[in-house]
Amino acid sequence: MAYKIVWTKKALASFENILDYLQKEYDANTASEFAQKVYHTLELLAEFPQMGSVEVKSKNIRGFLITKQTRLFYRLKVKVENITLLNFFDTRQDSSKKF
Repeated sequence: MAYKIVWTKKALASFENILDYLQKEYDANTASEFAQKVYHTLELLAEFPQMGSVEVKSKNIRGFLITKQTRLFYRLKVKVENITLLNFFDTRQDSSKKF
């Protein structure tokens, strides 16, 4: 059974910011390709929730590299079978801003 994907406000805002940036700096096609890659990754994540690497074991926070510049952080809740998306993080940023 697939896990439910839950978006936090921060995850949604960071995702939308990346899409806006890609559309302004590149083109709509690039933004669309990124969105498709994210949605495909989320489908895989729903089926295989532990595929990301452990970032903070005590809080069940995992990370997954979507592109060379973008890492997704999420919290895995096994008992209720859901995945909470925490942030889409630009790997070129200060790492203290990950979560």
